[in-house]
Amino acid sequence: MLSVAQALDRALALIPRTGVEAVALREAAGRVLARPVTAMRTQPPFAASAMDGYALRAKDARPGVALTVVGTAQAGLGFAEPVTAGQAVQIFTGAPVPRGADTVLIQEDAQREGERVLARAQPQPGRHIRPAGGDFNAGEAIPAPQRIGPHLLALMAAMNIDTVPVARRPIIALIPTGDELVWPGQVPGPDQIVSSNNFGLAALLQAQGAETRLLPIARDLPDALRGALALAAGADMIVTLGGASVGAHDLVQSVFRDAGMTLDFWQIAMRPGKPLMAGRIGGVPMIGLPGNPVSALVCGHLFLRPAVDAALGLAAGPLPRRTASLGIDLGANGPREHYMRARLEGDVITPFGNQDSSLLSVLSQANALLVRPPHQSEISSKTRVDYIELSL
Repeated sequence: MLSVAQALDRALALIPRTGVEAVALREAAGRVLARPVTAMRTQPPFAASAMDGYALRAKDARPGVALTVVGTAQAGLGFAEPVTAGQAVQIFTGAPVPRGADTVLIQEDAQREGERVLARAQPQPGRHIRPAGGDFNAGEAIPAPQRIGPHLLALMAAMNIDTVPVARRPIIALIPTGDELVWPGQVPGPDQIVSSNNFGLAALLQAQGAETRLLPIARDLPDALRGALALAAGADMIVTLGGASVGAHDLVQSVFRDAGMTLDFWQIAMRPGKPLMAGRIGGVPMIGLPGNPVSALVCGHLFLRPAVDAALGLAAGPLPRRTASLGIDLGANGPREHYMRARLEGDVITPFGNQDSSLLSVLSQANALLVRPPHQSEISSKTRVDYIELSL
């Protein structure tokens, strides 16, 4: 069996990048910038006052010497004339600094008497002035690729960029399989359960930047699986849930092979999630996840989140690991890398006692996966251990 690291490398090698599309700036939040964009203007476009006060020549503002106030400058409406010897212009934050002035005497250091103002303190040249281009200059580039968050979006708006080239969201078709499943809201039969992992995975993939198609449940019949495959036409990736093993009712692998799938790998030395497979069908990447809900969602974090990053053109690889202090003693681990559902509180991580791969109630309380290497011997509390955060 492949290690998780080996399987991830091979899975990512299957993923092509999506194309590029242009969207309005207001629609770009959360998308991935696909190409560099450049500033259309300089910011600030002029030397601007950083404070309320008086724009003047620093050498004129000696304490006790009165200057004549010759006008006002405010944001959006500057003072057009130059400031000369013995003059001052009342100025407000964000206003252009008039020609000739080289400092701003702040309000707190000024004494106003009618049309005259006296300096209580000697201002220094350049004080309280934001220079033109202090933030950025026209032609400066924002590099790509990178996700567009609120701060980057605000920067692009200030650069007067109104249309943004972004990576097209990959379309991922999710195919739940199994006679035992019914759709939420339906009444399950005595031997059935409600399909759940497809909804969790759809939310996870959408948060990562993908568009998802929730396809109907495919029954354990070759024709049903072939029909589901037909419904997935046009997707950038196909993800099946369940049916990837080799039991009498696990038909995904055989039916998809008959439909032209080339299998790259099957089975991974991990827990939960051993029966994971990956390949291509009709040139489209296909990943078959286990049917157990926790196994599917853990594999979704470890494999599908990096796959979406790869499709969007971002640097893709293992989710980052951190270390914390173990909260309890743990016995020896088996031959597979174990991703234990755990609760991280401060610098202490404590795995839940029941790690059964069907328990969504446990996963819903977990905020981290404690990672145990294969064949690790027993470890005591306070040992430093690796973990992966589950928050998106």
